[in-house]
Amino acid sequence: MTAQITTINPATEETLETYTLMTNNEARDAVRSCHEAFLDWRQQSANDRAKIIRAIGEELTNSKEDFAQLMTREVGKLIGDSRQEIDLCAQICQFTADNGPEALADEEREIPGGTGVVHFAPLGVIYGIQPWNFPCYQVVRYAIANLMTGNGVLLKHAENCTGSGLFLRDLMERAGLPKNLFTVLLVDHDQSDLIIENDLVRGVTLTGSDKAGRTVAQKAAEQLKKTVLELGSNDAYIVLDDADLDIAVEACVTARIYNNGQTCVNGKRFIVTAKNYDAFVEGYAAKMKTIEMGDPTDAKTGLGPMARDDLRDKLAVQVDESVEKGARAIVGGKVPDRKGAYYPATVLVDVKPGQPAYDDELFGPVASIIKAEDDEDAMRIANDSRYGLGGGIFSKDENRARKLAAEQFDTGMISLNGYNIAIPNMPFGGVKNSGYGREHGGFGMKEFVNAKSIYMMDNGAKS
Repeated sequence: MTAQITTINPATEETLETYTLMTNNEARDAVRSCHEAFLDWRQQSANDRAKIIRAIGEELTNSKEDFAQLMTREVGKLIGDSRQEIDLCAQICQFTADNGPEALADEEREIPGGTGVVHFAPLGVIYGIQPWNFPCYQVVRYAIANLMTGNGVLLKHAENCTGSGLFLRDLMERAGLPKNLFTVLLVDHDQSDLIIENDLVRGVTLTGSDKAGRTVAQKAAEQLKKTVLELGSNDAYIVLDDADLDIAVEACVTARIYNNGQTCVNGKRFIVTAKNYDAFVEGYAAKMKTIEMGDPTDAKTGLGPMARDDLRDKLAVQVDESVEKGARAIVGGKVPDRKGAYYPATVLVDVKPGQPAYDDELFGPVASIIKAEDDEDAMRIANDSRYGLGGGIFSKDENRARKLAAEQFDTGMISLNGYNIAIPNMPFGGVKNSGYGREHGGFGMKEFVNAKSIYMMDNGAKS
């Protein structure tokens, strides 16, 4: 029997499409075709590659509504969030096209008796394994940087947004990207291991759980191939003694609910000093109670479904276990009796170590509020995590908050007095079990390059 992927609308439970998985031979041939396309692409100048990347950004804008509607059907994103995602991806293309040629230009350095040249050469075919929560952005984030570098790109997308991966491939080719240079692989996990083992694949990048990161990193390490990993997190947002509570409450609600609570850099743990704890909990709970679940295609909906039933069920188990171990759900906390993979906006208090709400990543609209004795204790709790991807600090003393962020907060991205997602001109990535490597801000263009040292000796030779 031929293996297949079936995509399902998580809001309506309707079947969307069925796709046939590749055979091992088909997957191997697809890798070779990508490599052959790379051999030509690497010879193009950085300026010529930038022109096509700029055109991809323009085509994303032109196709925004169709792409946004598809993403909302596949994973339940609010339609407004889907449109904003396409806008962000177009901005990434613009930033990369504007800055790529200069970032990748040769660097000359003085060396004894001559001139040293640092040349950034593409490595080859880069394999990306990507999740479902941002069906376009997760792919664009690594693919555009590597295409600018001159690499070929393979994608294994999450099964439930297979259509989005294929839509993006077709969009790129409409914009002028050579055929097969960006290749979507319809493969299962066993076949994915074969892709990593393929000699033509020179690097691997993954966004996913820390468990998936360990598995993929181990497989790549066996082949001596570099990896970039962006893994899970349970980001801490710290409300210090001198915080503006109105600003903190508003931003922390957005931080938890954005993208239906299914973002690696959502705020997940909200650590509040004893001075502000009661007032914060009261204000936060009041706002979370007003968020109503509904049709993600309706612009007025505040919270859509989670991406799949099994993800919703896992979250429900984590909440139930946290409650059994002493936490209290003062808002939400129960699976609703309705069609679709819905889970309500939920607020947990009395959150302590040993509960999933404290120790683990709750990937959905569930906020964990933790009381700290004072500012110093709040920072200690924030760093008391095996993760370190994002986080935030609320304080009226911006200079102090900046100093705390720079010198004490052990995480990769910190928002001061607000909530931010990754943007094109700032580096993005984590520490500890949240992974390693950086994307955005020009960093991603040099993760998978061969930085060649060329020694030009001044021995009188003339050109």
